[in-house]
Amino acid sequence: MAGKAYIIGVGMTKFEKPETRDWPYWDMAKEAGGKALADAGVPYSGIEQVPAGYCYQASTAGQRAVYELGLTGIPVYNVNNNCATGSTALMMARQFVASGLNDCVLALGFEKMKRGALGGGADGGDFATSPVARHYGVMAAAHGFEMTPPTAQIFGNAAREHMDRYGTTERQLAAVGAKNHRHSADNPNAQFQDVYTVEEILAARTVHRPLTKLQCSPTSDGAAAAVVASERFVREHGLADRAVEIAGQAMTTDTELSFASGSCIDVVGRPMSRAAARQAYEASGLGIEDVDVVELHDCFSVNELLTYEALGMCAEGESGKLAEEGATTHGGRWVVNPSGGLISKGHPLGATGLAQAAELVWQLRGTAGARQVPGARVGLAHNIGLGGAAVVTLLRRA
Repeated sequence: MAGKAYIIGVGMTKFEKPETRDWPYWDMAKEAGGKALADAGVPYSGIEQVPAGYCYQASTAGQRAVYELGLTGIPVYNVNNNCATGSTALMMARQFVASGLNDCVLALGFEKMKRGALGGGADGGDFATSPVARHYGVMAAAHGFEMTPPTAQIFGNAAREHMDRYGTTERQLAAVGAKNHRHSADNPNAQFQDVYTVEEILAARTVHRPLTKLQCSPTSDGAAAAVVASERFVREHGLADRAVEIAGQAMTTDTELSFASGSCIDVVGRPMSRAAARQAYEASGLGIEDVDVVELHDCFSVNELLTYEALGMCAEGESGKLAEEGATTHGGRWVVNPSGGLISKGHPLGATGLAQAAELVWQLRGTAGARQVPGARVGLAHNIGLGGAAVVTLLRRA
């Protein structure tokens, strides 16, 4: 696409434990969307289209949510791409703008969830009809099927494979959880703000060996939003001082490589993530060496390690050492998940990708407070969903 696209406003709610309070999803969406519009200085009447993402609400819930912001009759697209839903909504907004179709679009994501572990798919239904049945079939063939939460099981088995193949240790996996919990202590929007040592994380209740509870993202309620605008809109409205360019973005889905090896490492998405990163780097002219701050999809600690490798931060099998040595926290080569990530900030499926974008916008503007990565100029967001989709977005301060 020839045109450029910029994020000019972001907003999010605090992520909450499900059923903590009576909080309809449309109220969440109104809060996050209203904050994004106020941040951009744009009234809802200036928005031309809205891709609205969620997984658990009914059809046209996007309209129900958006109507709280205004009744202007504009198109609303209901987006569902499992855990990559929020970044998919953002990608649609970018495409609308970069193609020249629109000048100002609102991407919105929200989720109202239930307590407890996720089921076999976004609908929590049986595996025979689940969209991810093929993925779990690969896992069952290699590892059998245990009476543990399915999503923790498939990622936990990927962790076992990584340990067997590369010598990754349980302490290295726990180091990811310790880092992200530590980061979240400075994030008022995080569901959890408690700090834990590696020893405390290892001693927590096992969900599926080797993953303990403090290495697993929780179910969450919450919403996030971003206003995406064209270069012309940014210039005409004098928004260059707060605009952040979407310098490159790519989405990939599963290929034969995801299933051919019979490995859970591949079936949970490392090949998709690697391909999406490569395409985003090519589109932006940037590489991982240019990136200062990363928000990535740490649904489980092992997926953060797998993503280090997919993004080119280290060679295959070396991600455990990267985490253990502190290369991905403040003072290291990159700061990964300064928000606390999914593990500690929370994971309302439809909102996650847009919350990642919000955090990176704050970082690149230099307004992230105690979480701030000094001098951050380039940020990378990685959002993945089983089924599957991987979205990698490179953001650059305009």
